[in-house]
Amino acid sequence: MANFKVVVSDPKTKSYQFDVTGDEVNNIIGKSIGETLDGNLVGLPGYKLKITGGNDKDGFTMRGDLPGAKRHRILMSGGVGDEPKSKGERKRKFVRGKEISSDTVQINTKVVEYGDKSIDAILGGGEEAAAEE
Repeated sequence: MANFKVVVSDPKTKSYQFDVTGDEVNNIIGKSIGETLDGNLVGLPGYKLKITGGNDKDGFTMRGDLPGAKRHRILMSGGVGDEPKSKGERKRKFVRGKEISSDTVQINTKVVEYGDKSIDAILGGGEEAAAEE
């Protein structure tokens, strides 16, 4: 059974990391970059999360323009997974397709719809602790 580390980026504040195991994994496998997830999968009721990328077990990044979940070796001149050293430089590199599979380890998401409480309040830190100080 696959386990995922879901990184939730809140554009208003910071990023949070959640571990997803068990039956919730089946709800994530097969989703692609650009699709939305329910926040209940990571313990954030009322939130909607958009998948922005991820990495597989060997550290290869996912690209939104490659179909499927398998690893591809493509000629790249920039973009996700490549930083050219000089203008016009191209490299053949391995990258992963846009679909989440059991080989995926990390999933990057961002918040697109907020719930009633802030993430810090749900996690038990943040706002209550700041109000006491």
